[in-house]
Amino acid sequence: MPAPPVAVEIAHAAARLAVEEGLEWGAAKRRAVRDLGLPARTALPDNDLVEDAVREYIDLFCADTQPQELEALRRLALRWMERLEAFRPYLGGAVWHGTATRLSDVYLVLFCDDPKSAEIALIDHGVRYEPTTVSGLRGEPVEALSLSSHSPELGEEIGVHLLVHDLDDLRGALRRDARGRTPRGDAAAVRRLLEQETAPAAGRQSH
Repeated sequence: MPAPPVAVEIAHAAARLAVEEGLEWGAAKRRAVRDLGLPARTALPDNDLVEDAVREYIDLFCADTQPQELEALRRLALRWMERLEAFRPYLGGAVWHGTATRLSDVYLVLFCDDPKSAEIALIDHGVRYEPTTVSGLRGEPVEALSLSSHSPELGEEIGVHLLVHDLDDLRGALRRDARGRTPRGDAAAVRRLLEQETAPAAGRQSH
């Protein structure tokens, strides 16, 4: 069944905010409702509809720049995943799903035997971070360690957020979504994505 026209309108407005201002989709949807002058209680479109709108927006306006920006963000994510290998890091969000631009942050989920161990590791390595509380995989409050990391490819600082979960949470974290996709991937999966991205470029250069 097609989405209601107002939901499609919100989704496209949210997509523009997500791409041009780097807003997370939830915040982008709420801002879109305000920007469109709709009632505050207007039903929000689901994330699949927003994702489709984001991909369409990127194809129309960012096709020349977004692939390189996405690759740079995935390389930055992989560097942190390798540094945090002991805490079973998984990449999620727009950087994993392929809708990120240079304004997007990197979201890594850590699965720790001891929830404080990741924070201690950052302290031991002199990494400056800000602890916050965010919604976890099941909507429960979990600790997030937010830091800024330089991307050599982009030449700027990128926000990296480490969402700390118990090891027991890992089992449900990889359940496929409504479209049959894995919602996040480990370092090996991110390396495969990067290999897929560089292969077409290498092919073009060889012709």
